[in-house]
Amino acid sequence: MNRIAAGEVIERPAAAVKELVENALDAGAKRVAIRIERGGLGLISIEDDGGGIPRDELPLAVERHATSKLVAETNGDVDLLNIYTMGFRGEALPSIGAVARLSIVSKARGSNDTWSVEVEGGALHPVRPSAWAALSEHGTRVEVRDLFFATPARLKFMKSERAEMMAVSDVVKRLAMARPDVAFLLEHDGRANLRLSAETDPENEGRRARLAAILGADFAPNCILLDQTRDTVRLSGFAGLPTFHRGTREHQHLFVNGRPVKDKLVVGAVRAAYQDLLARDRHPVAALFLDLPAGDVDVNVHPAKTEVRFRDAALVRGLIVGALSHALAGAGHRASTTTAQSALGAVRAYETPQPFLRPAMQNWALAEERAAAGDFMMPSGRVETMHSPGFANGMAPADLEAAIQVATRQDPEDARFFPLGAARAQIHETYIVAQTEDGIVIVDQHAAHERLVYERMKQMLANGGVRRQALLIPEVVELDPSEAEALAARAEELGQLGLVIEPFGPGAILVRETPALLGHIDAAGMLKDLADDIAELGEAHALKERLEEVCSSMACRGSVRAGRRLTGDEMNALLRQMEATPFSGQCNHGRPTYVELKLSDIEKLFGRR
Repeated sequence: MNRIAAGEVIERPAAAVKELVENALDAGAKRVAIRIERGGLGLISIEDDGGGIPRDELPLAVERHATSKLVAETNGDVDLLNIYTMGFRGEALPSIGAVARLSIVSKARGSNDTWSVEVEGGALHPVRPSAWAALSEHGTRVEVRDLFFATPARLKFMKSERAEMMAVSDVVKRLAMARPDVAFLLEHDGRANLRLSAETDPENEGRRARLAAILGADFAPNCILLDQTRDTVRLSGFAGLPTFHRGTREHQHLFVNGRPVKDKLVVGAVRAAYQDLLARDRHPVAALFLDLPAGDVDVNVHPAKTEVRFRDAALVRGLIVGALSHALAGAGHRASTTTAQSALGAVRAYETPQPFLRPAMQNWALAEERAAAGDFMMPSGRVETMHSPGFANGMAPADLEAAIQVATRQDPEDARFFPLGAARAQIHETYIVAQTEDGIVIVDQHAAHERLVYERMKQMLANGGVRRQALLIPEVVELDPSEAEALAARAEELGQLGLVIEPFGPGAILVRETPALLGHIDAAGMLKDLADDIAELGEAHALKERLEEVCSSMACRGSVRAGRRLTGDEMNALLRQMEATPFSGQCNHGRPTYVELKLSDIEKLFGRR
């Protein structure tokens, strides 16, 4: 039976590491050392400074379904609804002992003696005294050797040692993110792969530092703080700026009451919050921490405890979407610093060869002669003032005029007042160069104005609703009865988005009106997409995304194009509008709208620092 349980709980070395480290954390450990050999198939050693295991409890620790982590009520029943520990099933140690050579050495807090017990292929050896040389005066060391030696068939399904070690590292990193107050050491074949010291402030800057140590140094300056509470549920953590993204969802982490879990509800919620800020194939980086009463979440739905079930999933999803949307809006025009780093990385200082230098000097001398003769003026560094029609095709004239007035009331020579600085030049009739207090900003005029127009169109949709067009002949769409029922239940929500539907018998939906923005649409195809969204994510994303795609396309066509010359006032007005508009740091496709270069970085390029 233990070998059957091992197949469910311990399917690879990473699963064994997860269970053993969770045991260490439940024991109150503040330092955990993990040593791995041959990807975990040769040796897994977990050593902690927790409370330890008393001598009389060591044999029980390796008995199946025996656990000290569930508290009995006054009537003798065990409360399985309010679970506060990481492990509670009592399956990990006996499962590991059934398929490997397991040894436990422990010294309980307050005890003068150290005891050990061994299990080999399910055979329990007697408890005996042992020596203790560990992290502290008390704690536990668990060693697992020759994993799956008792079940050779399972060894055939193991991947390479490198792949297994990467899985172990991923598990340890997730647990370390959840507990910044605990120090972690991970070694593989004698080399340290991960070394994390305990953080003194596990809630704020300490958590940010721990996340940056695991997710990368770029995460800390490119994330925004989350901390919101709704009813009895609190969401905290950090989420990356829209311009700080990755190609997969592997960098999105959820922790429920300190437990790393994976949940499709969170995937849908994060997607909803970033839906018009990123391209479809890009994903934000986030570490979200949910804290709620233990009775409101079921952690006992998976043998490996990697999935949970919320009592009020709608509340949790709404909190995640709302908190992310609010935080992203508060970030304003802020963009990722990695764009500037990429730009600096592309710049190289060249030693100019002499044959190239001579023509350049000759041309400059010729230019000086022509300037002296009055043929043309030398560049002054000032913004070229050119008359052109207003740049805001997609903006109200009053708003454009107001923005220009705001820009012209300030002294354009003083860039200290503006986060995005004062415009100094337009390059290739595409990019605006602005001087800030401590550097320069380069703005893609088309991408920036595209976001401004798009945000205005979104606001118009939110204030006036979506215009609808009635079908001359209502269309009947045949669906699966469960899909039709789910859509009918969302009829009011879909009506606000311009799609008017009603039930039409079992397994059928009648479409009466569609969003005017979408023009002629395939009603059957859209309803099927909406039904899939509701089944997978609990919300009808497809219609919202279609409407936003149309708005994005219209904003793109109605924005300042590359190659358009702008006056100095128009350029400064665009900068001021960006500073006042949420999400203006990226265009509708997720690309950055501007790059900021600090003066110190520029000085490094020229060897001044």
